[in-house]
Amino acid sequence: MSEILIACAAVLAVIFAPRVIPDSWTGARRVVAVSALRLVFAIVALYEVLATSIISIPANQVGVVRKIYGFSNIAAGHLIAVHGETGYQAEIIPPGTFRISIFFNVLNRVDELPVVIVPNGFYGRVVASDGEPLGAGQIMADAWPEGEFQKYLDAEYFLTHGGQKGLQLSVLKPGLYPLNLALFQVKIGYVKNGKDTVVNNDDIYDLRGLSHEDTPLDTSITRVPAGSVGVVRSSVQTVADCKPRVAKTDDNGLTAELTPQFCKGVWDTSLSPNDYYLNRDAYDVTLVSTRVTTLEFKGGFTRRYIDLKVDSKGDFTQSERTASFPQPKDAVDGAINTKIEGWEIPQELRAIVQITPENAPIVVAAVGGQDEVDQRIVVPSIRSLVRNVYGGSITVDETPPDGGPPRRITRPTRVLDTIENRTVLEQAILERAQVDGRRAGVDIKEIRLGESTIPPELLLARQREQLAGQLRAAYMQEQIAQEQRQKTENARATADQQRDLVTAKIGVQTAELAQDRRRAEGHAERLYLEEQAAGQTAQAEVLGKDSVLKLQQLKLVLDLLALHPELVANLRLPQVIVGGGGSGLEGAAAVLGSFMQPKADAK
Repeated sequence: MSEILIACAAVLAVIFAPRVIPDSWTGARRVVAVSALRLVFAIVALYEVLATSIISIPANQVGVVRKIYGFSNIAAGHLIAVHGETGYQAEIIPPGTFRISIFFNVLNRVDELPVVIVPNGFYGRVVASDGEPLGAGQIMADAWPEGEFQKYLDAEYFLTHGGQKGLQLSVLKPGLYPLNLALFQVKIGYVKNGKDTVVNNDDIYDLRGLSHEDTPLDTSITRVPAGSVGVVRSSVQTVADCKPRVAKTDDNGLTAELTPQFCKGVWDTSLSPNDYYLNRDAYDVTLVSTRVTTLEFKGGFTRRYIDLKVDSKGDFTQSERTASFPQPKDAVDGAINTKIEGWEIPQELRAIVQITPENAPIVVAAVGGQDEVDQRIVVPSIRSLVRNVYGGSITVDETPPDGGPPRRITRPTRVLDTIENRTVLEQAILERAQVDGRRAGVDIKEIRLGESTIPPELLLARQREQLAGQLRAAYMQEQIAQEQRQKTENARATADQQRDLVTAKIGVQTAELAQDRRRAEGHAERLYLEEQAAGQTAQAEVLGKDSVLKLQQLKLVLDLLALHPELVANLRLPQVIVGGGGSGLEGAAAVLGSFMQPKADAK
């Protein structure tokens, strides 16, 4: 309106320009001044007229028109004009528009608002401020068919083809949208995740333009990762046939009422791994892992120890200590407190479980998410079954006390079974847990026992026996080693004295040989003498004893000469005359003595 007033004033100035010029200005001077003044005011009038008629919208903005002067008003209960009524118009001025419409800006006000930008990984939540009212029982407007989605974004088409007022079920997927923000409010909610989203400030597009608010809204896409399924709980119904059915996990198991897809309630069909643009205001998706999951029962107890030590004399000493084992953060629960033969034994274990895709909707409808399934069904069931097995009986193969082949017996569970029959206990727990798991829609695949915290008093006797056996074995081993060492030392000493031993042995053997030789020579001499004596006896009987004696004497003389030939060289006639007639040796001795006397020196 101000532009029109200025233009009118400029036109009046053009008309009355001569009156403005002083009368003293005459002739050509007056004509030039009047012409110049009229030209200036004409330019001003033209500029102001153009200012009310030029429409220019930047490429990244949308022109939202509000008619100020019209011939009719908008119908009661509506905010957006479809037929040119006074107020916000359904038709927008597209981005990048430039045109001239006489006095358009006088009759209307154009708000330049931003184009809506929905980033990847998010959707735009749309609220319509005008349209048909929601039907009975509706919490949000019906979804628009995919083929008409672009028409749905046209405010005029939306308002003339049954578009409903309020929160829209259809969402804006990633992209750029030139929307009429007088009709549509768009919110894009971000939830800080520590990765690509670092703030909770949401983008809000409305008549104020683009603003940011800190709200709990989350419009990220629904992402079902690999190894999981998405169970949908819908609060809206988009199809006609929605007859529910009762589903069961197993006989006497969980039961739940499920509905077909796109119906109100828990859908009987799960979402497979993929990305989905689901309106979180209408659809609540519970992710259920179909992978094998490990549930650990660990920690949460204090353990006592009795340490045995052996001194150098082999005497035992014992001391007691304790250690605390807190429950790890990733453990589903602490160790299970059991009682066997009156002893309290915390038992750690690991369970391998899996929820099948076909059972996922039943489990979610009957119990809740996977955490609820674990805490309400699986964990209490396993804890109870472990206590039942430990406090009950097991079937094992045992050898009778009187010998014989092993036989299968059922007997009460003993404390030492947690060490000696772990496989039997695991199988007994698994068989019972699988029955309960099937009823809950959970496949329990494996039970593995962990640490069994047996009271140290029960293990003390066995430890002492083992230590005693080890000491006995060590003593025997040392004795064997000592004997071997002695043999080694003897062998080494023998090797060092080998030369002397060989020499002594040879000497002993030489002495034994000499002794044998002398024994043989004596025996031969004795035989010789015996034969000689026998010969002499025979000779004496023939020749007589005196003749034999003389012969022997002569033989002795001849043997002496044979041994001493030098006696022959010094032989000289005997100068000794032996008289008498005796038969003794005196004469022969006298003669022999004369031979042996030294010769007189020649003169």
